[in-house]
Amino acid sequence: MKVILLQDVKGQGKKGQVIEVSDGYARNFLIPKNLAVQETADKINVLKQQEKARLAKLEKEKKEAAEIAEKLKSCVVKIPAKAGNAGKLFGSVTSKEISEAVAEQYGFMIEKNKIIQPEPIKAFGSYEVKCKLGHEITGTINVIVTEAK
Repeated sequence: MKVILLQDVKGQGKKGQVIEVSDGYARNFLIPKNLAVQETADKINVLKQQEKARLAKLEKEKKEAAEIAEKLKSCVVKIPAKAGNAGKLFGSVTSKEISEAVAEQYGFMIEKNKIIQPEPIKAFGSYEVKCKLGHEITGTINVIVTEAK
């Protein structure tokens, strides 16, 4: 019997694959546990449509990530921070603060877990911070830490 897998099944295949299994295995294990459905022309068409929609979504996300990377090239994010007498910050500038500053100053959101800081920012100055935007696209955020008034 040919079935379409609804989930990954160890030793059989990945989600969305059409595989040939014995009738008993399909009727007694795969279908009752909602791991697979019997192959029909309608279900094959639905599977193709879902794959097409998934690829379109993936392409859209890639395009958006490239647009954000292009916008970041011209952005300079200013973050005010308080510091002691020696110019050393109280605490450090975190990826959360950078994410919030980008959203506030330029109107687009970069999730804090996508911002990569090799070491914490603990002094005034200018920094380049990398961020992974997804689909192997990276961007650079120019951050300037200034004294809060």
